[in-house]
Amino acid sequence: MLANGHMTLANNVIVLDFETTGLSPDNGDRAIEIGAVKIVNGEIVDTFQSLMNPGKKVNTFIEQYTGISNSMLREAPSCQVVMNQFADFIGDFSLVAHNASFDKKFLDAELDYCQRDYKGQFACSLLLSRRISLDAPNHKLATLVTYHQLPTEGLFHRALADATMTAHLWLYQLALIQQQAPHVELTFDIINRLSRVPKAKINQYLATL
Repeated sequence: MLANGHMTLANNVIVLDFETTGLSPDNGDRAIEIGAVKIVNGEIVDTFQSLMNPGKKVNTFIEQYTGISNSMLREAPSCQVVMNQFADFIGDFSLVAHNASFDKKFLDAELDYCQRDYKGQFACSLLLSRRISLDAPNHKLATLVTYHQLPTEGLFHRALADATMTAHLWLYQLALIQQQAPHVELTFDIINRLSRVPKAKINQYLATL
């Protein structure tokens, strides 16, 4: 547990999203954009967004998928500069992403390059959705935003827009859980345990809180 007690609450988080040159840093892929939203006491209080130059060209598919062109990246600061700034932005906060295993891999790899680290835990709004939004058609971010009628800027696959939508989804998810466990202070640990509980045992787990 972090020394700063309130930081362990699930409504004090940084929600982040990367756009990248490909699927895995293990294959030499790099981040090309980071977007993040800081939530304190359930309110969005700050954002972070930057393109970053990965030192290599992105392919046509990534350009079309993200709308981020090679000419935009040529003008951008290096990954190292941006990730140093982002490490400062994270501070002691825990982190949330939609399909977090993807973003965590890139965060870890990019911070390794600049010899920075983070202390917080990581949670996944997609895993949580599979436990508490069982009727959703699927658990893609765009689907859940529509299904739960959450605020959207209509932009997908740009980092800050996706991080902002994920932040709204995360707060909605916390509210859903709080309805079933009204007297419980929702910590990051509780949410992460809930994300791993078999679907059939969700109500049973919430009843034990």
